[in-house]
Amino acid sequence: MKHSSGRRRFLAWCGGGALGTAMPGVQAARPDNPRRILIQKFPLAGFPYHAGQGLWPMLEVGQPLTLRRRPDNPYDDRAVEIWWGEHMLGHLPRAENTAVSQMIDRGERLFARIASLQDTRDPWERIEVVVEMGASAH
Repeated sequence: MKHSSGRRRFLAWCGGGALGTAMPGVQAARPDNPRRILIQKFPLAGFPYHAGQGLWPMLEVGQPLTLRRRPDNPYDDRAVEIWWGEHMLGHLPRAENTAVSQMIDRGERLFARIASLQDTRDPWERIEVVVEMGASAH
């Protein structure tokens, strides 16, 4: 798979505790806050099964999201839920949640936000989420 060597490098970097240094090839995710590092960008999984459909008109690009770790999930012990306020929208795709779940477990400071919204019939492509690491926006 194309991304496997990059993912291995990233996981090795995370495990090494090198939080003060940037991994080669990783760029600041937001020009307005260069202290944030892009960790992952992904389509929201599970959108049709949670509150997202009813909230669709209120969602906006850039809105903050909350990551909630769910190690007791019966289908995936690395599960990370994505919440908008008090409403669960979905979760990180199972195939892509290893690094983020490990970072949350270690207490890393992660931030999530809506990266894009697509008004498409395919519910698996409607919301794209970005996860960043680093300093807060203020």
